[in-house]
Amino acid sequence: MQNKDRIALSIGPVLYYWPRDTLLNFYAMLADSAADSVVLGEVVCERRHELKFADWLALARDLAATGKEVVLATQALIASESDLRLLRRAAEQAEFLIEAGDASALQLLSKAGRPFVLGPHINVYSRDALREYLRLGARRWVPPVELPLPAIRHVNGLADGASEPLLPTEVFAYGRLPLAFSARCFTARHHRLAKDQCEFRCRDDRDGLLLNTSDGTPFLVLNGIQTQSAAQQCLLGEEEALRGAGVTRLRLSPSSTGFEEVIAHFEAVFNTAGDPAAALGKLRESALPGGLVDGFARAQAGLAWSRPSC
Repeated sequence: MQNKDRIALSIGPVLYYWPRDTLLNFYAMLADSAADSVVLGEVVCERRHELKFADWLALARDLAATGKEVVLATQALIASESDLRLLRRAAEQAEFLIEAGDASALQLLSKAGRPFVLGPHINVYSRDALREYLRLGARRWVPPVELPLPAIRHVNGLADGASEPLLPTEVFAYGRLPLAFSARCFTARHHRLAKDQCEFRCRDDRDGLLLNTSDGTPFLVLNGIQTQSAAQQCLLGEEEALRGAGVTRLRLSPSSTGFEEVIAHFEAVFNTAGDPAAALGKLRESALPGGLVDGFARAQAGLAWSRPSC
């Protein structure tokens, strides 16, 4: 059983098109890590088939057997009948909690009376909206990545005197921020290919395709139909504000290198009284191109970083 004050570490879905062996090795590493929860599934592009739905279920059972909570995520952009069929299969299984990626998942899950996690791409900006989702079956929510921590505190009711948040709250605490989705595939377009004949070029970019500004500064990342920030959101130094907003879980978004160390740094700082400044310094040295940011959490521009010395 978790300590009452423990901040749980939740590993978000892999957002990139990694080869099958890379995915399986990654999840084998997670099984032995300090992570409490793992969110599984392909959430970006229906054409990525390294793991089929049955493979994800088998992996979920393996991870659950190691003591991890497992959540199956659905796509953030449902664009075809095959997407809907996959969504229905996920909704029909009853072994694992589902994270709803979009409104169609909400409709299926609420009609089936299934509890669910509200994913980060479902817009929740008010307490009334969160109450409505609670009524429909939400059991946890992941606020939109651009929602500042004071706003999360307000939506949870803590700013108005509530003693507990309206729902258990998981915040996107580390990784390249998923900012937008499009029916178009920008990676295919970059390679002058049609979306349906993309040749799976996003498999060549283990952490997405980095875009720089005209002066060479990392700015955005193309990841199929998803656009991400080049910088990594990092809330390693925000423990007081996170706890004050009612946050009990931190989402860490996987990257291809150094992710085991990311988990270790978050576990040390939030659960074993580690030094956040020292951990931030090490993370900054090892982070992907683009550096670290925390602007959205502080109601500033997303590219802002409040700890330039770390």
